[in-house]
Amino acid sequence: MTNRYVSRRQFLGAAAGSVAFPYIVPSSVFGAGAPSGKITMGCIGVGSQGSGNMNGFLDKKDDVRVLAVCDVDKGHRDGAKKRADDKYGNSDCAAYHDFRELIARDDIDALSLALPDHWHSIPVIMAARAGKDMYGEKPLARTIAEGKRMVEAVHRYDRIWQTGSWQRSQGNFHHACELVRNGRIGKVTRVEVGLPTGGGGEVKAVQPVPENLDWDFWLGPAPWVPFRGVSHWDWRWIMDYSGGQLTDWAGHHIDIAHWGLGLDETGPVEIEGRGVYPKNGIYDVPTEYKFTCKYANGIEMVVANDQQVPKGMGTVWYGEKGWVHVDRGRQATNPAELWNETIGPSEIRLYESRDHQQNFLDCVKSRRKTITPIEVAHRSISVGLLGEIAMRLERKLHWNPDKEEFVNDPEANRMLSRPMRAPWHL
Repeated sequence: MTNRYVSRRQFLGAAAGSVAFPYIVPSSVFGAGAPSGKITMGCIGVGSQGSGNMNGFLDKKDDVRVLAVCDVDKGHRDGAKKRADDKYGNSDCAAYHDFRELIARDDIDALSLALPDHWHSIPVIMAARAGKDMYGEKPLARTIAEGKRMVEAVHRYDRIWQTGSWQRSQGNFHHACELVRNGRIGKVTRVEVGLPTGGGGEVKAVQPVPENLDWDFWLGPAPWVPFRGVSHWDWRWIMDYSGGQLTDWAGHHIDIAHWGLGLDETGPVEIEGRGVYPKNGIYDVPTEYKFTCKYANGIEMVVANDQQVPKGMGTVWYGEKGWVHVDRGRQATNPAELWNETIGPSEIRLYESRDHQQNFLDCVKSRRKTITPIEVAHRSISVGLLGEIAMRLERKLHWNPDKEEFVNDPEANRMLSRPMRAPWHL
């Protein structure tokens, strides 16, 4: 095992307020310092989704050991520590307020990350440089520029990445994509992606920050604003932190649309659409949205809130000989008997997983790519982010998916990134 470690003090001093630090902190090899050689893990962000992810890893006691948790909400991190300690029958799980301290630990191999969207890029790039493998939540990033930097870091430091786009590890989504990829509905001409409608709710007044919460750290690179009780759920309806239902779900159903089309590592060439935005209050993400993407191969993909597409939620591929529709817990085809067809051994067989978290752990050990690697997650959310930009500008945009920039459009290109509040930056 390599032994080129810098001290935690050196790491934190170099990393403070920035991901641009020169030190590389190699992780151990599959948790070589952990009991029984298990993968050692730290969990950063242990609220609702992060808590669920952590519980899943705690149940895989033969493969992984959770050594540390981190959250800027003391209630979350104390509760997560207790669950880990109860699972293992000791009090060994460390609890951190600052994720940089957890990342600096050289005895941790892998991270489970579940933070608000505006906080996705910085910890990932830091962790890649520190030699950590990562299971990270969708959407990959809040901007396309951040996503590109994350992809570059994971590749540069040869890290294993799994996106929480777990639908790829479900049988009905897998079978639907194989049917489409093997030409069962003929040449695909159109795809419809239905995502949830709505977002927002009651706007709360400015109020004191809860004692358990470090509000300034929660905001991080986002603009400073007074606390209004949006830290643990309703942040999704504010564009400084998220893109609402569109970006919350793009990493699921757009991801499946791309998988079925074989377009995992590219993107559209044209985008145009319209959104309905709240007129008052702090919530500003679109509550209704619809945009059309055209790909270089001629396929048209419509992405909209479910009330604006005929089959509602899920992904529908339309071909010359029929259609395939898949969603969580349901599927349908035309002709109906198509769903029961078997994919032959000589046909296209897609990567198969039936346990998303186990696939990540297996790949940490084997160094094989996961079923949802980072470049795939980047392309999936890029479609949602491109639609967001097109709706805000209210005009057709032309996109170069190879260069990942708009064609002759400086105004649109400026929207591919956003400034970060000091001292945070990429």
